[in-house]
Order: sequence, then structure tokens, then C-alpha cells
Amino acid sequence: MSTILVTGANGFVGSHVVPALVDAGHRVLALVRDDRGAAEVTGRLTAAQQGGVEVRRGDVTKSASLDGVLSGVDAVLHLVAVARDWDGGQTLRLVNTEGTRNMVAAAQAAGVRRFVHLGALAVVDDPALHYASSKARAMALVRESGLDWTIVMPSLLWGPRDGFFNILADLVRMSPGIVPITGSGQARFQPLAITDLARAIVLVFGDDAYIGSELPLGGPRYWTYREVVEEVCRGMGARRLLVPMPVALIRLVAGLSEMIRLPFPVATDQLRQLKLDNIGPVDSAKAGFGFDPVPMEGGLTHLRAKASKQ
Repeated sequence: MSTILVTGANGFVGSHVVPALVDAGHRVLALVRDDRGAAEVTGRLTAAQQGGVEVRRGDVTKSASLDGVLSGVDAVLHLVAVARDWDGGQTLRLVNTEGTRNMVAAAQAAGVRRFVHLGALAVVDDPALHYASSKARAMALVRESGLDWTIVMPSLLWGPRDGFFNILADLVRMSPGIVPITGSGQARFQPLAITDLARAIVLVFGDDAYIGSELPLGGPRYWTYREVVEEVCRGMGARRLLVPMPVALIRLVAGLSEMIRLPFPVATDQLRQLKLDNIGPVDSAKAGFGFDPVPMEGGLTHLRAKASKQ
């Protein structure tokens, strides 16, 4: 088995993937920025799993901090990414694109050939779409790295501590019986259980046949945005009336919230992103990894608690 450096080990994806890698027999070096991140990693592991994890410190946006962190490493799993920012895409570019550039360079300098990158489904290099562009450019950097790379591209991820679905749950909690639906509510998604992503990543590290592959990965069916919100309400045990709202109105409120740094469940960039369906082949998990993905129906009960308590 391998010694794998996992960036973003204390994040949502890392909190599920790190224990899965350890359970599969790998040794994990968990890269975090600070003591808080270190505590988050170890606090989510069993006593037996903690023996297979070593915490290392570094910041992917600061290349000098990565000196030496790849010592003794066989492979890199690069998970670090942010989904939104408050500065017109600057932080998205810094973390998602430049952070990937720095990790690729660090792997090249250390002679670490194997590089697995968490991409994203249905992203394009469109400057008007800050998140999509930052992720598409990061994926291009990995493809052009000359390393033994694999890119896993999931759709929306659901499970304890997820981002998108907990944001929708917060919107439901703050609503007085009515939840706004952006536009027609017909933008399509292919939600994937975080446990299925962890399973796929373990398979990737176990088979060199995945080298040089870009692997779309989504759940077993397509969901419209309206259907997703309905399922969030069911998962929370909440009754709400779903009311379509003009995209322009929601964009105005989101934009004003961003200007004054007031929390709002959706960012203006995420509203622009809705013009792209976040979907891939329905059989992507079976075709790419040989298993049937978990359906989301009835699976969102974790949303009854706030993300901080999951």
C-alpha cells in the first residue's frame, strides 16, 4: 500500500476520504494549515485509524510552506478547493487554480509521480463563471503536468458536513414557510453520496489503469433544482411552500449581501453557474468504478442538524 499526502484533509471531502484510505491499508499524511485543522482531522478518526495518519502543515497557496511536506510520499491526493468567495473570484483563483499549480510543482520537485486531483463535473473555462473557470484551469494544469495523474470529477456531494445541501437547509431554516426557487428551478444536478466518492478514490489508488483518466462521477439519476429543494425539506422533516423567484431578484439580494459581507445562502457566481447542468453519464459509477451509487432519496436526514453538529 502507499503513503498518500492528502491536501484539505480536514475539509468535508477529506473527513470522509482520509478514514477510507486508512481502512484500505494506506498510510495518510494529512496536510492542514494550522492546529485547528489538525484537531479536526484527528477528532474524526477512530483510535485505530489515528495510527495510520500523520499530520503535516502547509498552505497550498504559499509554495514556500510546501518545502519538505512531500518527504516520504508515494502519491498526492489534492482535495483543497473553495466553492465561493467575496472578492470577485480572486480567492477562487488563488486557492483552486494557483493552489493546484503549487501542489503540482511541489510533486514534480519531490519526484512524486502519482497525483490524484479532485476536479468537478461540468465546469468550463469561462471568465464569467469564477468557480467553474478556476476548477477548469486547475484540471488543465494537472493534465499538462507530466505526472501520473487521475482526475475524479464528481457532481454535487451529499453527506454529513456537506456544503451545498447544508446551505439549502439553512435557507429552509430561515424561511417563514416559503422557500424561493431560483428561476424555473429546472437546472439539473446528479447528486453523489460522499461515501461513493471515497470508495471511488480508494479504487483509483489501487489500480494503475486509472492513470491518465478523467473520470466523471455522479449519482444514479438527474435531479432538477426544485426536486433537490423538495428532498432537502423531506430530509429535514420541514414543510415549506416552494415559490419561483426571478433570478434577477435573487441576484440583486445576493450581490448586496456580498457587498456588505452579510451571509446569504447563495453567491452571485453560483447563480451564474446554474446555466450549466451539473450532470454526466447516469452510469458513470458503474462504468468507471464497477459499483452502483447510493440513491439520494431518503438520505438527507443529516440536515436535521446544522453542519457544525454533524
